[in-house]
Amino acid sequence: MGILEDKSNARLFYKYLSKVYDRINSFNWNEEMRAEALSWLEFGDDPRVLDVGCGTGFGTEGLLEHADDVHGLDQSIHQMEKAFEKFGKRERVNFYRGDAERLPFRDDAFDVVWSSGSIEYWPNPVEGLRELRRVAKPGGQVLVVGPDYPHNPILQRVADAIMLFYDADEADRMFEAAGYEEFEHHIQQATPQSPRAITTVARVPDDGESPDESAAAAADADPSAPDAE
Repeated sequence: MGILEDKSNARLFYKYLSKVYDRINSFNWNEEMRAEALSWLEFGDDPRVLDVGCGTGFGTEGLLEHADDVHGLDQSIHQMEKAFEKFGKRERVNFYRGDAERLPFRDDAFDVVWSSGSIEYWPNPVEGLRELRRVAKPGGQVLVVGPDYPHNPILQRVADAIMLFYDADEADRMFEAAGYEEFEHHIQQATPQSPRAITTVARVPDDGESPDESAAAAADADPSAPDAE
């Protein structure tokens, strides 16, 4: 497990990175890549959308181009404070402070679940992917962006020491273990010199069964201001 897959380490890391995150993020994940990823989703009419690991709101900003009912969740209050400056705490977006592996929402709550630049920090990525599937409606879509595993052996050792990097084969394993049956992977890259992102678009299985509300992990979370550290 990489050092930043420890949640306390990741929170401390983003306490400082949040100050410059929006300036450096475009080198790895830019507006063109975001627009391409959004084009792979089917939003339909009046969609309810969740951004897991929303951070400073870069992905959230793109989702707002396609939906009015947008919700964002992150574990780092320092990152979210940057998002509050852009959107307010509960004006254009309902924000929650929480854990991707224990989402505070009922089953089948969202039409689209988006997560960009978050899975690499999850200690248990399969559990996190199960949670995304749980809160998405049957037949809905889940999109996850993570860092593609480097080909260079030296960079591989560095990557393994820091956080989760994975290739298409590992993505297949994780999504299948999390209960997805239909998904596809896309490789995205800001420039030929930039790290590559692996973006997976998955369809949530529709088993034809009615959701058991009593088995939901939690009721809809109260969209009040997130807890502060």
